[in-house]
Amino acid sequence: MHRKHMDRFIDTIELLAAIFVGIVAADIFISVMLRYFFAVSIPDSYDFGRLLLGILIFWGIAATSYRGTHITVDLVWANASPRWQRVIDVFATLVLLFVVTVQTITLFDKVTSTYNDNVLTFDLRLPNWPFFAVAWLGDAAAVLLIAVRTYRLVFQPDAIAEEEASTKSAE
Repeated sequence: MHRKHMDRFIDTIELLAAIFVGIVAADIFISVMLRYFFAVSIPDSYDFGRLLLGILIFWGIAATSYRGTHITVDLVWANASPRWQRVIDVFATLVLLFVVTVQTITLFDKVTSTYNDNVLTFDLRLPNWPFFAVAWLGDAAAVLLIAVRTYRLVFQPDAIAEEEASTKSAE
């Protein structure tokens, strides 16, 4: 039962990342169409695009980190025995967990400093910190998902192997 809840959580993170991709694409498409056909621009279009892209990046990190679908170099891994492949996977995931945890702490500092400095968008004078906070939530979700992946790699390696096999067969 616990596994089903975690899988739903993972699926929700991936859905949120996909929604942010759609929002960024819609923002860019609408902005370009309005500018090209009507010579009108959306106020703060550039700021929204920049801030939404930041959100997208951090939620994308969350979505790709658990599944291991980020860019990898598998030259050594492909030539290692299954035991050493698992050791490499655990080590790489622990390094990723450390790096993303430090990044999350640093990004939280950026959220608080943006809030304290009252940084605003150019046209509408909207505060930037809520965008930074949503990006931080994506980074925090990445830490949780990488921690779950690490746990499963160490204690439930068969579950990870099944997920990766089902992901590859779906492609």
